[in-house]
Amino acid sequence: MIRWCAFQRRMAPIGWHLLLLALPAAVSIAPARAQYDDFPSRPITIIVPFTPGGSADVLMRLVGQKLSESVRQTVLLDNRPGGGGNVGALAVKLAPPDGYTLFMAHTGTHAVNVTLYPDLRFDPIKDFQPITPLISFPSILVVPATSPAKTLAEFVALAKTRRGGLSYASQGVGSSGHLMGEMFSRDVGATMVHVPYRGVAPAITDLIAGRVDFLFSSPISAFAYVQDGRLRTLAITSEARSAIFPDVATMTELGYPNLQVQTWFGVVGPAAMPAPIVKKLHAEFVKAAHSEAVTHMLVSQATEVFTSTPEEFRALMARDIVRLGKVVRESGARAE
Repeated sequence: MIRWCAFQRRMAPIGWHLLLLALPAAVSIAPARAQYDDFPSRPITIIVPFTPGGSADVLMRLVGQKLSESVRQTVLLDNRPGGGGNVGALAVKLAPPDGYTLFMAHTGTHAVNVTLYPDLRFDPIKDFQPITPLISFPSILVVPATSPAKTLAEFVALAKTRRGGLSYASQGVGSSGHLMGEMFSRDVGATMVHVPYRGVAPAITDLIAGRVDFLFSSPISAFAYVQDGRLRTLAITSEARSAIFPDVATMTELGYPNLQVQTWFGVVGPAAMPAPIVKKLHAEFVKAAHSEAVTHMLVSQATEVFTSTPEEFRALMARDIVRLGKVVRESGARAE
């Protein structure tokens, strides 16, 4: 017993010393955990690389509303079009990695642009933290109601005979509409003039007015105009026919299998975001995307809710960089 008490006396200073060493770490961990538990404690800004009124903007406003209701914080949308989405993406790359500045990434910014822009100032894999994709959808080839072409075959014939070629609008340089227009021009073997816009809304306005000849658009953006007869749909780029457009043949059916293209949109933040914040944002965005209001809007417009883990989202980007990079090179598309 005497020997044991002596041992305790010898060890006591060591024990207190170790405890004192551990206290600073414990003190530093506690506020960090509390900070993550309280996230978000102020408004979240989501940069959308398109003008207001387009499909991405409409979707993110609805998702943002649901997110705001769930986390009880304001969700602000900051529309920053330009450079095929690169302007907005670069702003998020340079933002603090605290979860309060996010980006609506898409197939263009985080897959196509790597090949399309040789001087790209960000790496879509290394410079961003994926959170989740939100949606996936095909495109539809639409023409004005006044177009003489009633079918894709008639439209192709018109393209081959029109002096100077047909003109096609796009949502901007490097957008899916730009890329598909280039691919279509190559596959048809006819000259087509690219007319880029700062977003889909002004492109549709000029298309309806007959200032351009056609546009590859998301179903969300063009659906209302197809319904009211101001636009006519000639083909869809999905693998199978859409339940929303059952009479519209796919590009593959019509002899253009290269134009089977799906576009995705999702949410990313700056690299080095803390894992607890990424986890919370992922759960909240997935919940918002699968809410009844969002799914009701999307399903009625040939668009699917499409979510995944951050790791799966990163892998999707990496695959599409390779797959779509090949398409870009073969099409000859380039940033203007």
